[in-house]
Amino acid sequence: MNPLKPAPNLTLTVESTAVKYWTVQDYHRMSEMGILDTDERTELINGQISLMASKGTPHVTSLYLLANALRDHLGDAVLVRTQDPIQLDDWSEPETDLVIVRGTVLDYADHHPRPEEIALVVEVADSTLKQDCEIKDKLYAQAGIADYWVLDLKNRQLHVFRNPTPTGYTSHLTLTEPNEVEPRFFPGLILSLTAILPPAA
Repeated sequence: MNPLKPAPNLTLTVESTAVKYWTVQDYHRMSEMGILDTDERTELINGQISLMASKGTPHVTSLYLLANALRDHLGDAVLVRTQDPIQLDDWSEPETDLVIVRGTVLDYADHHPRPEEIALVVEVADSTLKQDCEIKDKLYAQAGIADYWVLDLKNRQLHVFRNPTPTGYTSHLTLTEPNEVEPRFFPGLILSLTAILPPAA
């Protein structure tokens, strides 16, 4: 039985003191040993393994539009990675939708990008808006990620989180069309919100 699949009709509430928290090292070892189902996408958040939501067509479209726009503007100056893990600390290895990191792909041959190597994190939200704006925002703020975006597909908005503190971001700006956005560490790179969203229905 796959331990990650939810048990049906379970009404038992487990006390937090009885929960086992996993380290990134544990998480990697479980993957290497085949304990994690290779057909299921997972990520490690605060020591707990979470199943990731499936990606719909709008999600895939927006991610391509955003990644292509960034690569067109930035070229080889930095590395734009999509749907790859980053390691925030010993307890969290989220699989972000998009991250801009310094260096080249070979700089990450022996480790996933860490906060000090990251210039921007973006999550694309179709069914995960609450998690991205109310859970992951705190996770990224605590790790010191200075520029965090959530692209809200249903409402056609972009949430921009900046000024991280140990308790969360102190700046949260919500942009709507036809506004533009500029990544914090790349002045002059102007992205139209409409250009990174799928065509309106």
